[in-house]
Amino acid sequence: MRRTALLAAASGVAALVVLGAPAAHAEGKGDIRVTKTVVNNGGNVIVGVHDVKTFPVTFTVKDNSGVKGLSRVSIFNSKNGYGVGDWTGNSCHKSNSATSVCTETFQVRPGSFKSSVDVDPNELAGTWQVNATVQAKDGDYWIHDSLAHFDFKRASTLTTDATPEPVAKGAKLTVRGKLARANWNDLKYHGYSKQNVRLQFKKTGAAGYSTVKTVQTSSTGTLSTTVTATASGTWRWNFSGTHTTMAITSAGDAVKLR
Repeated sequence: MRRTALLAAASGVAALVVLGAPAAHAEGKGDIRVTKTVVNNGGNVIVGVHDVKTFPVTFTVKDNSGVKGLSRVSIFNSKNGYGVGDWTGNSCHKSNSATSVCTETFQVRPGSFKSSVDVDPNELAGTWQVNATVQAKDGDYWIHDSLAHFDFKRASTLTTDATPEPVAKGAKLTVRGKLARANWNDLKYHGYSKQNVRLQFKKTGAAGYSTVKTVQTSSTGTLSTTVTATASGTWRWNFSGTHTTMAITSAGDAVKLR
């Protein structure tokens, strides 16, 4: 199986190369080290079906002679070794004589996923890792193939519709919805089946929502349940997300008693 990962070179050249997903290791010369790595400001990388996603990977690098910079950064799925994207630039800012903060910026384009890998492009979702090579002014260097991990997730959508509106006190209220997620094959949102989604309610005047029950989505991602209307308020669905799909809370649907 061919495995590819995006490499970002300090010269500004980005290319897809053949790369496996070996066990983590580090090697180099001297005392230069990456002491901290942060992807997308600490958040997941969420990708939909059309918009280009741009995100930074920031490294804190330390060497007693001063930091020269990054010579290579790669990001890819830890399980299958595939990665997609474009390197768009880098910068290093000196914090003190021994420490610099270097940032690489990446872009991923969902429209290019299918033509970039040899597997179902949805398999790109999951845990990714960051590799990098850093260099010091005195010639020291350090290569590390697992500096950080982050979740590369499919975007999701979630709707809520409560009927009837208004509803009589003590009558049955039906709350429907649909959970869908980005499909990187056809660049559309498809229903996400067999997922547990919480139905939540906020009584008019209350400070926050409370979970009423948990409902599983159908084979097409739809949700439907019946509750007894006891007060005016707002209903919504809440999905906590998965390893490959973003968490999402629907917009609320306000229902008054009559």
